[in-house]
Amino acid sequence: MPQQIILVNLEKPREKKLEEDVRWFCNSFGLSSGRDTENIATQIVLDLLEQLSTKEDKISSDGIAENLDVNLSRVNHHIRNLISSGLIYRQKRALHLRGGSLKAAVLEMKKDSERIFQELEIIAEEIDERMGLKNR
Repeated sequence: MPQQIILVNLEKPREKKLEEDVRWFCNSFGLSSGRDTENIATQIVLDLLEQLSTKEDKISSDGIAENLDVNLSRVNHHIRNLISSGLIYRQKRALHLRGGSLKAAVLEMKKDSERIFQELEIIAEEIDERMGLKNR
């Protein structure tokens, strides 16, 4: 599955409030779109973190939908985006936060983006050489 990492440079919330920080986190990764007026992506990430902090063994889309009282198809739409970004992954029917913590997930995503940029740099250099363009 292709990975899509979106980064949006947003001003951090001025006050430390869990929900605002998680909303900023999700918005900074482009996980909440303009159509997500109810901040479902943020609610899903919060619920996932809450379940992880209480040592829930099996976190599922069904359980998240039930906890949030949101239609399963809406939850699955956002889950697919979270998986595509590399923040979470699905193993069998269970959802897992990559690396086991939010910080570890961000570090893993950072490594992913560095690999992508390395590949882009190599191909860009080859194209420049074929086109006769010189690097400064």
